[in-house]
Amino acid sequence: MTLATDQNLDLDKLSPTARRMLELRDEILWEWAERVRQSVKEAEQLPHPILINTFPSLYDNIAEAITPGYPRATGNESNTVASEHGGERARLTNYNVHSVISEYQILRWTIFDVLKANGVQLNDEEIYRINASIDGSVREAVNAFALAQLALRERFMAALTHDLRNPLSNAKLAAQLIEHSSDLGRIKEFAGKIVASLDRMDGMIQDLLDSARFQSGERLRLHLEEFDIQQLAEEICGQFTFAHGPRFQLIAQSARVWWDREAVKRAMENLLGNAVKYGASDTPVRIKIDPVHGRVILTVHNEGEPIPPEQMESLFQVFQRAAAAREGNKEGWGIGLPYVRSVAESHGGSIEVDSADHHGTTFLVSMPADARPFQHVPTLEGK
Repeated sequence: MTLATDQNLDLDKLSPTARRMLELRDEILWEWAERVRQSVKEAEQLPHPILINTFPSLYDNIAEAITPGYPRATGNESNTVASEHGGERARLTNYNVHSVISEYQILRWTIFDVLKANGVQLNDEEIYRINASIDGSVREAVNAFALAQLALRERFMAALTHDLRNPLSNAKLAAQLIEHSSDLGRIKEFAGKIVASLDRMDGMIQDLLDSARFQSGERLRLHLEEFDIQQLAEEICGQFTFAHGPRFQLIAQSARVWWDREAVKRAMENLLGNAVKYGASDTPVRIKIDPVHGRVILTVHNEGEPIPPEQMESLFQVFQRAAAAREGNKEGWGIGLPYVRSVAESHGGSIEVDSADHHGTTFLVSMPADARPFQHVPTLEGK
């Protein structure tokens, strides 16, 4: 099984060393998690599904990249795995830039150490590909981390400013009424309203001073319930098969999740709808579900014209709607995708995209299987 973002199902395409890397994936990731907890203070108390983040997909992408002739030069090429990792670290953790860089450096040496301990000998080209993949991922993750922090800070300040206007306006109005009143009872009432408004403003400002994580992102109101995501996927595939014919392939296993079923259903319908609208009509749409390290990864893959790299992030309108997304020859790309991102982020997860000529387009939603502890994390994008 591969968790690579191009949804590669044919392990025979990979080199023997790459296949051996996949066999050692869990050993390497568990060792990495232990080393990160020991070395990165901000990671000490993170739940494992949040700590592991997008690293399973990045790791498998690297395994592809070291395969001679495979159409992926580095693990971060033509996908948003690293940038999503940086965004999640900004939203869900107390990480700083140094923390983000450190965990990639730890991944590098964990891969080398565990492979060597298991008798896997890497040649110079494979070592170069691994290093290039991690170096490129660091750059993308750090950039996304900084942008996400800025976006959250701006959202927080905008929300705070908006919220402060109401008690300030109420206090001003009460003060103006006092100016024009000689009734001591009414004056006392207005004065009480001024005090109440000022107390409310003081509480808001105190929250600002005390808040280190800027919990101001707009988010969905979740109604979490336990269900089997495989059954939901079968239901949706049945609906799309009825409407569009037998081109939908589901590769899934039973996985119990605590998610908002209706929100996830709508998100999956958006992803399949986009795959039908923009994918080549004579090719299958493949849906894949993989439980891994306390998370569940849902991918939807279609063949067809790729998404231009410069439009990938703007599809989700995280920071701003890119002009290319509005004016490009694929007008309509991204319809529903901001909602899908909102669903993923509101569950403590993220959405990634991998798109290129040689392997089609894959959208990958990764969320903790149990989203209950993460209902109140900030998000970057509303509905």
